Amino acid sequence: MLPATLVTLVFATAVLLTTGLRLWLLTRQVRHVARHRDTVPPAFVGQVTLEAHQKAADYTLAKARLGAVSLLVSSALLLAWTLLGGLDALNQAVMAHVAADTWGGYARPLVLVGAFVFIGMLLDLPLEWIATFRVEAAHGFNRTTPGLFWADWVKGIGVGLLLGGPLLWAVLALMKTAGAQWWLWAWALWVGFQLLVMLLYPLLIAPLFNRFEPLKDEGLAARVKALFERSGFQASGLFVMDGSRRSSHGNAYFTGLGAAKRVVLFDTLMQRLGPEEIEAVLAHELGHFKCRHIPKRLLTFALVSLAGFALLGWLAQQPGFYLGLGVRPDLLGGNEALALLLFLMAVPVLAYPLGPWMSARSRRDEFEADAYACQHSDGAALSRALLKLHEDNASTLTPDPVVVRWTYSHPPAIERLAAIATQTRAAA
Repeated sequence: MLPATLVTLVFATAVLLTTGLRLWLLTRQVRHVARHRDTVPPAFVGQVTLEAHQKAADYTLAKARLGAVSLLVSSALLLAWTLLGGLDALNQAVMAHVAADTWGGYARPLVLVGAFVFIGMLLDLPLEWIATFRVEAAHGFNRTTPGLFWADWVKGIGVGLLLGGPLLWAVLALMKTAGAQWWLWAWALWVGFQLLVMLLYPLLIAPLFNRFEPLKDEGLAARVKALFERSGFQASGLFVMDGSRRSSHGNAYFTGLGAAKRVVLFDTLMQRLGPEEIEAVLAHELGHFKCRHIPKRLLTFALVSLAGFALLGWLAQQPGFYLGLGVRPDLLGGNEALALLLFLMAVPVLAYPLGPWMSARSRRDEFEADAYACQHSDGAALSRALLKLHEDNASTLTPDPVVVRWTYSHPPAIERLAAIATQTRAAA
């Protein structure tokens, strides 16, 4: 039997330590970037102007300060939902207004989860608005109109209902009827759902938010197709996305699985980079596929989620799990939705120490993808492209080293460009 007091102690300690650690990292980042704001790093002298360097520093500082506010708010809300009784109060309200036998007994858990998610979205709105119309706008990046902001918000709710609603019902049904091993079936369903979304996203979901047009630049299209032929890669098409509707940030990505794979270029990227540089960026993205980073990440996701579902299967049977997190469970059963919500709130906090390992793996993959790009395209063009993207996206050239090791999914520019230069010389 899991003691409720132990659950409370472990959870509260984890929340405080995680919040304190994240605030410390944000403070380090702010101090380090501010300290180097007025001097371009020697490795970039002549390539990056002081004005561009200072713009990146100011943007980084603004995001870090908003991140600190967001962190404190999210930590306070987490404690309010759990130890201070917020989720328990919401559950009691749903029980008082929804009959137990409605929709075969599924109405209460579905309404509870739906209400929790919707309230969370409402509480997140002010910070999302500030991030878009204050921080991004103040630094010249935002192109989202209030109308588009609200349209995206409503569409997001619609997609969540269409995809998440049936998935939630299926998981709840398994929890109620599949016996002690329900978590294994739920895990298989979850993995299958993620793969399905990867297939459907480029075809049905992404077009709800952006317009995708076939690449019309025949010269660039021929260059990219030649790259694919050299690499033995097949895609269903080359598309340009109207990313400029929302932001001036540039990007490119591969999406989909199997025959549904697509190459997507932001129109902002097309405006900024030349053909050789775009080819090099796509060679980097192609490197992720050819180095099998995608299936490796999918396998890691599957194994981690399997462990998570197994843990949830055990915790859902422990009254102390609910009581320790501020919720009164129904001793006769029917606590499936409560178990899901409490688990989803607790896991990110308890798993935060895994951050450095996950970040290190991601940075290693980026170095490998860069090396692949240097072998199949122009390494010098890749360096120019990355430097332009760093400047256009106002990415700081002087991040704090500890913050990099703990949180950065991509290597800092100085490390990445040095590695590309080494690969380029080796390939010459």
